[in-house]
Amino acid sequence: MENPKDYGFSSQLIHYSGHHDEYKSATVPIYQTSTFAFECAEDGAECFAGTKQGYIYTRMGNPTVKALERQIAVLEHGYDSIAFSSGMAAVSTVYMALLNSNEHMISSAAVYGASRVMMEQHLSRFGVQSTYVNTADLNEIKAAIKPNTKMIYIETPANPTMDITDIEACAEIAHSIGAVLVVDNTFCSPYLQNPIDLGADVVLHSVTKFINGHADIVGGIVISKTKELNDKIKGMMFNLGGNMDPHQAYMVIRGVKTLAIRIERAQENAMKVAEFLENHPKVEWVKYPGLASFKQRDLVAKQMKGTGTMISFGLKGGLESGKKLMDNVKMCILAVSLGGIETLIQHPASMTHSKMSPEARQSAGIGEGLVRFSVGIEDAKDIINDLQQALEKA
Repeated sequence: MENPKDYGFSSQLIHYSGHHDEYKSATVPIYQTSTFAFECAEDGAECFAGTKQGYIYTRMGNPTVKALERQIAVLEHGYDSIAFSSGMAAVSTVYMALLNSNEHMISSAAVYGASRVMMEQHLSRFGVQSTYVNTADLNEIKAAIKPNTKMIYIETPANPTMDITDIEACAEIAHSIGAVLVVDNTFCSPYLQNPIDLGADVVLHSVTKFINGHADIVGGIVISKTKELNDKIKGMMFNLGGNMDPHQAYMVIRGVKTLAIRIERAQENAMKVAEFLENHPKVEWVKYPGLASFKQRDLVAKQMKGTGTMISFGLKGGLESGKKLMDNVKMCILAVSLGGIETLIQHPASMTHSKMSPEARQSAGIGEGLVRFSVGIEDAKDIINDLQQALEKA
């Protein structure tokens, strides 16, 4: 595949990794090695100097990992990408590469819990400042700008409130003040949303979720719009050491090949589940971008290519009813994470977002009764039947 842009998304998933080896392997091999031999001392010196392409040490690059990085960069329409050992390794490295002491970041308040904890409890010790707002309201972003604001960091749809932030508008705001826009695109994957096309400078994913899709590895990836940003983040990764290992990369390369068909099936299921929940007498509210009641449907249509597979909802009995629901599901799995082939249910306030202060959760709209539901690819009727029998006990 000489020019992947000439092919559709699913064809790119199956055929484009940019990898070629002497044995013409149909799949990318696992280069399970820590180090690589040089042809001579001069060859080694040139590789270290960056004047010659070559592999040195797996923390600094590996053919299996590079194949994954090329593929995700193509899918996200970026300059290049960098694979990490976890999603949080990716987030932390972006923070540390692009923010200096006494610089300020504006972020979505409803963001993955550890992303916020990393900033508020750790990087704050080194003078990095942050303000958390509802980025779905552009006026809140504008009001939070300071002279030293250097980054706007958004997650859209927000985790777990499902609020949608206008990426294009945020890019305009960020660039008008000389800041970068970073978008966590985990909830959508490149199949449903391409933030770089909308003006984002950096995009990141927990590949643990949709990109891998099988709940069998942990990983992260960062895609940059420019060589300059890519080099900054890569240099920081080299020194922090949060690189992805070759076996992880092999598993993600295998998993991502079914991304399109997995999301299509799960998205179809999610619509049926959301409609069921919205019409159930014990359910107080449902937030799913595909529902007619979802307030930001126009923005979803503007920047997303589908409505996704994530649902948040609350029961009329509040937290106690939610606990009973989660304790009584039989097929759906009570577990954190999302974006896999299996349906998962969890309670953010006591699980994924529990390290945030109660005040921070309240300001982000993460109520005690909010249940997060990641719809899988099982038969929709079985997911609904499982919810129905559990709701009867709630």
